[in-house]
Amino acid sequence: MGDVKRVPGVSISAWSAVLALALLAGCSTTAKDETAGMSNEKLYSEARDEAAAGNYERAIRFYERLEGRAAGTLLSQQAQLELAYAYYRGNERAQALATLDRFIKLHPGSPALDYALYLRGLVNFNDNLGLFGSLSRQDLSERDQQAAKEAYQSFKQLVEQFPASTYASDARLRMNYIVNSLAAYEVHVARYYYRRGAYLAAANRAQAAVQGYQESPAIEEALYIMARSYERLGLTQLRDDAERVLKTSFPDSAYLTRGFQAKDKPWWQLW
Repeated sequence: MGDVKRVPGVSISAWSAVLALALLAGCSTTAKDETAGMSNEKLYSEARDEAAAGNYERAIRFYERLEGRAAGTLLSQQAQLELAYAYYRGNERAQALATLDRFIKLHPGSPALDYALYLRGLVNFNDNLGLFGSLSRQDLSERDQQAAKEAYQSFKQLVEQFPASTYASDARLRMNYIVNSLAAYEVHVARYYYRRGAYLAAANRAQAAVQGYQESPAIEEALYIMARSYERLGLTQLRDDAERVLKTSFPDSAYLTRGFQAKDKPWWQLW
């Protein structure tokens, strides 16, 4: 760059500010809007192609543009739903949920509301698969189960409002999975407490499973843990109550023979 000549009558500080602005202007570039010449239909087609190819970042950008351009139309609603899906597949869970919540709030009468509820449930459901799939490899401490419960509520709303929906059958299966997983989680924690001698905590967590998830197969073990925990605490009446419910609900349970006949065995031989 050649020497810059000072303009007479202009202070050094003012001249420096003008020079800085000139340099910034010279170095700046204007980002080209690649969608500027596209019709809404073309933009939608491009967004779908990018999403199908797995280019979710680019698809998201196109859907966001389309949603704004086509505001107030059915195409905008469609773009909003597909934007949420692109966020979901692009591992941007918070943005996906925010987009779906906005859609559900703004379009309660939409014919695609069942899909929006299903997708909202799916986002939260998949967020928790890691929790339920690897409990035995994790440090056992309190975990946030809110997303699983929110997934359940979305699926429940779907099957109650739209029982004949294409997505209702799968939603019911996922609801059943969530219930069983939450119950198994409570029992897993109860077992953890029992093995470490925290019998009151074990009894409380097992009782929470029994009261909250009565149809889950995990209740069998929960009742057994309750009975053994109450026995360790010297609460014989509560022990007998838990054992009676176990016998009534699961008359063929292995815990009734193997478990209660091994009262003096160490905890690592109880399961």
